[in-house]
Order: sequence, then C-alpha cells, then structure tokens
Amino acid sequence: MKKLLAVLILFFGFQAIQSVKAQVVQSAEIDTNTYVIIRNNGNELIGKIISDDGREVLILTENLGKIFVPKSDIRSIKKVDLTKDIVNGEYRARGPFTTRYQFTTNSFPIEKGENYALINLFGPEVHFAVSKNFSVGVITTWIASPIVLALKYSIPTNYEKINFGFGTLLGSVGYLNQGRGYGGLHWGMITFGDRKKNLTFSVGYSYAKVNFFNSTFYEEGIYPAIQDPSNPGNPNFNFNLPETRKPIGNAPIIGLGGIVSVGSKASFIFDSMILFGNQTNQDQNYFYNNQGIPSYTSIVNNKIKSTNLILMPGMRFQKSEDKAFQISLTGVIGSTNGESYSFPIPMCSWFYKF
Repeated sequence: MKKLLAVLILFFGFQAIQSVKAQVVQSAEIDTNTYVIIRNNGNELIGKIISDDGREVLILTENLGKIFVPKSDIRSIKKVDLTKDIVNGEYRARGPFTTRYQFTTNSFPIEKGENYALINLFGPEVHFAVSKNFSVGVITTWIASPIVLALKYSIPTNYEKINFGFGTLLGSVGYLNQGRGYGGLHWGMITFGDRKKNLTFSVGYSYAKVNFFNSTFYEEGIYPAIQDPSNPGNPNFNFNLPETRKPIGNAPIIGLGGIVSVGSKASFIFDSMILFGNQTNQDQNYFYNNQGIPSYTSIVNNKIKSTNLILMPGMRFQKSEDKAFQISLTGVIGSTNGESYSFPIPMCSWFYKF
C-alpha cells in the first residue's frame, strides 16, 4: 500500500510539474506587443494580436473587443509604441512626410522604401531614400524649368532627440534662356525632438546667376569714345568696352522650422527663413561734347543689399500614412536699399507616399 501511495504521489507530482512548465511556455509565447492593422480601405485597427492562423487575424481592440480580419483584407501590420505612435487612441504615422516642413527639411532621414512625392501650386517634387541616411530628390515647376537636384544627408546621434543633417540644392534654369543660369543652396541643420514634435535650426548659403536681364557686364571705368573707322562720316562714336563676368548674387540664410501634433491626424507646421541678399547691378552713363557728340562713358557697379523674411505657418492634415494635405499662410517681408515691401504667397501642398 505504501509503495502504491508513493507511486501515485510521484505520478501526480510529475503531472503538476509538466502543467506548470506548459503554463510557463504558453505565457512566454503570448505576444504582448500592440499592433496597428491597416486594411485595404484605409481603416485602422489598433490592438493586440491573439491568433493568426494564416487566413485571418484575431485582434483584441480596446473599443470594439475581439475582431477577426481576413488576411486578404489587410494592407499592412505594424508594431507600434503606445507612448510615441498612439495619439488620443489613434495611430500617428511616422512616414516620410515627417522629414519636411513647408520648404525646409529637418534632420530626420527618409526611411528605405518610404519615398514621397509632393505637389504644390507651383510644381511637383519627388524624393527617394537611396541609403539609410541619404536621400535624393528633384524639384521643378509645371513648365519643367527651372529644375533643381536636392540632396540630403542625416547624422543621428546617441541622443534620440538631437540629430544633425546637411542638405544641398543645385539648380539650372533649364531650357529657359538656353540654360544660361544656375544657382545653389547649401545648408547644415540641427533638430531637437522626435518626428512628431520637433524644432530645427539651420544655417545656409545661397547663390544664383540667372542672366535673364543685363547679361552683358563690363569692367568698371571711364572709356573714351572711338569713331567708327568703317563710317568716318558717322557723327556717332562707339565705345570699346571690355566685358567681364557678371558677379553672382548671393545670400546667407538662417532658417527655423518646427512641427507639433495638435490631434491624431493634424499638425501645426511653422517654417521661416531670413535671407541677407547681395547682388551687383551696373550703371552706364554717356557724356557728350558741345556739339552733342559722345565724348566718353562711365561704368559704375552698384552693390544692392536686401533683407527678406519669409514666414510660413500652416496646418498639415494626414488621414492615412500614404497621403497628407498641407496649407500655409505664407508671406514675404523685405527691404531693398531702404525701400520696404511685403506680399503674400499662397501655399497648398499634397503629399503622396510610394
């Protein structure tokens, strides 16, 4: 009897140990992560995945409870961070749009496979991620001239909310004026914050040589009139003026941009730039003798300095991770040689991820 009792105790003890082990293994296999399931119609479900049999997914949502979703109806399944990606119970997509304000960019990179296009009132843009922290883009107008190459390189740091970056815009007037014009903008930036709430300070240098008007430029000086030897009877005189290259206009730039979420699908955007422009124009004055015949001419260069402040506050509305709409109340306030001016620029933009 004692032997039988001992055998029974050992048997039930072994079964209890196996049951505990099974419970431990089962508990270890439970997925405690939170996911966002985006359906083909764009609707989103947020919750924990209870089961996945290959044909459908059972997800436990906070508001609707358990929901079966056929896999054929699912566009994507993403693991999300409850503290960073969920705002007021709704999924807040990161995506490529978070790298951009209105005109300027921040230091966050475009992730691989998250390229985007932007369409505004003046023309289209397209930007591609070619490596982990490097992107290439093309910016143009609706008449495909001018055309600009955009390059951006991001430098992440060990601090999650401090990032650096560099950018370059290289442009040509294209077929307008037979391509005789170019420009560029090169800048560095530092971004504080995350993709949903950040502030970027940037410093850059721009230059341009368009050559649409006054393309001929002469060396400064005083030049006497020279009679045309092929027409000695002509009372008018010519001037032998040595040509030189027209100076390139330039402008150091300081930029400040930021974004902050004001709802699960809306953000306040602020973008601004101040440009300290410098360019050179030329005056040519003619002087005549008592008979009214040209005697000499003077060439004088005039340095023109201008300061322009561009303010671009606006709102971005993003109902899905693939599309967003943005509107900005853009205005320019400037002064050139003591004369002030201001004017608005309408800004509406449509973002598309591809």
